[in-house]
Amino acid sequence: MDLIKTPKVDDVHLQSKISPKKSTKGTLYMTATHLIFHDTSHARETWLLHTHIQSLDTLPINTKGSPLKIVYKTFQSFTFIIPKDRECQDVYNTLSQLSKPESFGDLYAFRYVPQSKKFEKENGWKIFDHTREFMRMGVPNECWRYSSANENFELCSTYPNWTYVPSSASDDLIQGSAKFRSRSRVPVLTYFHAETQSAMCRSSQPLVGMNRRSSDDEKMLLLMAEASPSPSKQNMYVVDTRPKINAMANKAAGKGYESEGSYEKMDLKFIGIQNIHVMRDSLQKLTDVARNPNLTMSEFLTGLAGSGWLKHIRGILETSIFIAKALGQEGRNVLVHCSDGWDRTAQTCSLASLMLDPYYRTVHGFQVLICKEWLAFGHKFSERCGHLGDEPREVSPVFLQFLDAVWQLQQQFPCSFQFSEKFLLEFHSHVHSCQYGTFLGNNERQRKELKLSERTYSFWGYVWEHINDFLNPLYKPMSDFTEGMLTPDLHPHNIQYWRGMYNQHDSLLLPRESWLDRVAEIVSENESKRKEKSLLEQEIRSLKGKAHDVANAGITATTEKEEERSDVSPTEDS
Repeated sequence: MDLIKTPKVDDVHLQSKISPKKSTKGTLYMTATHLIFHDTSHARETWLLHTHIQSLDTLPINTKGSPLKIVYKTFQSFTFIIPKDRECQDVYNTLSQLSKPESFGDLYAFRYVPQSKKFEKENGWKIFDHTREFMRMGVPNECWRYSSANENFELCSTYPNWTYVPSSASDDLIQGSAKFRSRSRVPVLTYFHAETQSAMCRSSQPLVGMNRRSSDDEKMLLLMAEASPSPSKQNMYVVDTRPKINAMANKAAGKGYESEGSYEKMDLKFIGIQNIHVMRDSLQKLTDVARNPNLTMSEFLTGLAGSGWLKHIRGILETSIFIAKALGQEGRNVLVHCSDGWDRTAQTCSLASLMLDPYYRTVHGFQVLICKEWLAFGHKFSERCGHLGDEPREVSPVFLQFLDAVWQLQQQFPCSFQFSEKFLLEFHSHVHSCQYGTFLGNNERQRKELKLSERTYSFWGYVWEHINDFLNPLYKPMSDFTEGMLTPDLHPHNIQYWRGMYNQHDSLLLPRESWLDRVAEIVSENESKRKEKSLLEQEIRSLKGKAHDVANAGITATTEKEEERSDVSPTEDS
C-alpha cells in the first residue's frame, strides 16, 4: 500500500476499442492487488489484477487528458484517459512496481484469502503422489526401479527428489550420466505404457561438444534401450525436439546431441520445434492481429499466417504424435530432450501421454500430468510467465502452447475429455495471476524452500471447489471415444485459431457464445429439471401414501362401527 500515491482518480475515460473517439466515464481505484474501474453511468465495475499486466505505455496527451494503455497477459487491453498528467504518471509508476514484484513474498498468493470458509490451505496440495502414479502405470517392475539418488536435490536441483531409472542402473552410474548432461538433468523415466511395456524417458542435451564422450552416459542410454521384457526390442528412439541446425550450433558451446556412432541401440530423430525467443515473437505477432478489431478478413488471415503461431502448434503436435506412436504402436522406448529439458520436452512428453492414456484426459488425471511433467520436472513457470520481471528474455508462452495443443485435441475429439475449454482458460489465467502458490517458482526445490503448501492456497483446491464449472457435457467415459490412442489429423485446415483464448474478453466485438458452453447449460438445466422431477415424484408418492393411509383409516373405522352394531342384541320391541 505504501507504493500507492494516488488511490482514486475521478473523471477517467475508458476508451472504446471499436471507436477510439468514444469512451466510458468512470472512477479508477487502486488497491494493492487490483486496478478497479467503476463505470458510473452503468454502475458496474471491472477488476483487473496487477499480476496479469504485461506492459504499460503512456501515450501522447490529448484534449481529454493523458492516455495510459495497459496490455494484459490474458489478452485484454485497456486505454484509460486520466485528466491530469501527474495523476497518470502516479498510476503508471505504481502499476509498474506492483505488476513486477521484486521477491516471491510480495506476490498476490501470500496475501490472498478466499471468500469461501470451506476452502482451506491444505486443499489440493496432496493431489499428486509419485509412488501412486507410477504404481498405476506398473512401475516399479523387473525393468524399472525407484532411485533416491536425488533425494536431497544434490544430484539435480531442478529435478524432483524422486526418480525412476533402469533396474540395472547403479546410483554411481546415474551420477556419472548426470555430470554429462546439461544442468545435470540425467535421463530418467517419466511414463510407462503398460500395454506395450515401452517407456518414455526425458533429460537435457548431452555435453558432447565437438568430440567429448561419457561411458556412464552411453551405458545409461543402453540400459534404457534394453529396459524391456522383450529381448528382441528395437532400437530406442532419441527424440531431439530442436531443429537440427540449432542442436549443431550448441556443439560450439560444449553441448549438442547424441552421436549414433557413440551410443548403441539408438535411432536419433530431429523434429524441429523453435526456441523460446521465436515463440515469444510469434505470440506478439498473433496478439497484434487478435487485438485489432479493424482488420479486413484478408489482413487478419495474412497476419495470422505471418505470426507462424499455428505452424508452431502443429509442429509440437507432430512431435508428440511421433513419440506416442513409437510407444503405443511400435513398442519402442523413447528418450526425449531439447536443450535443458524443461520447455519443449515438457510440451511433447505431456501431449504424448495425453494421446496415449485416457486417465490424463480426466480432470484429476490432467492435474497429475501437470504436476509430473511440468511442476516436478522443473518447467520455469516464474521465469516463463514473468512473475517477478527479472529477465524479459526468459519470458515465453511455452505453457500456453501446450494448452493450445490440448484445445486442438479437444476440437477433434470432443467426447474424449472430461474437462471443457473453460478449464484450459482458467489454467492460463491462474498460471499468470499468482493468486495460488501452485505455479510459483521454477522447480520443486524452490517451492519447498518457499513453503508454498503452508503459506499459500492451491489452484487444485480451487478447481475442486468449482468442479461443475469445468466439466465437458459431451464426455463419454469407458467408451470408444475415450479408450485407446488419440491420433489427431494435422492437415492445415484442422489446426484452428483459438478464438476462445485470444479473443475471450472481446464480448463487444464477438458476442457469440461457445456451442459447447450452450450444451453445458442445457445439460445443467436438464439435470436441474430431473432433480426437480424426482423431488415432485417423491412428494406425489408421499401424498398418495398419506391418502391411502387416510382411506384405509376410514375403511377401518367404518368396519369397526358395523362390527359394533352387529354385536348389539335385538330388543323385544324390534
